[in-house]
Amino acid sequence: MVSSTGKQWGVSKARWPVKSAQFLIDLLKNAEANADTKGLDTGNLVVKHIQVNQAPKGRRRTYRAHGRINPYMTNPCHIELILTEAEEVVQKAVAKQDAHLSSRQRGAQIRRAITEA
Repeated sequence: MVSSTGKQWGVSKARWPVKSAQFLIDLLKNAEANADTKGLDTGNLVVKHIQVNQAPKGRRRTYRAHGRINPYMTNPCHIELILTEAEEVVQKAVAKQDAHLSSRQRGAQIRRAITEA
């Protein structure tokens, strides 16, 4: 299996961690359904924040044949995901760049305006 990610690094075989990716896909689908319930535009959602934290590790036992016992451990995590509607991009107006005047130049400009008026 070759993916574009593998081509980027020049390797012949590359793959994604399927189980972890599936958890994330399920979480995104759940978040989209929640946004739909709240009346948000689901086609306009963007991921604002995502964070993964460690959770306490699970330690269990599995009992095997001939009286053997093996560990049955889990490494869970807490996934925090915040989606928001994308804001409309507004072009910034071109601002005039006034030359920076010294106090002497500003005073002269004010005096000229007074004499002309």
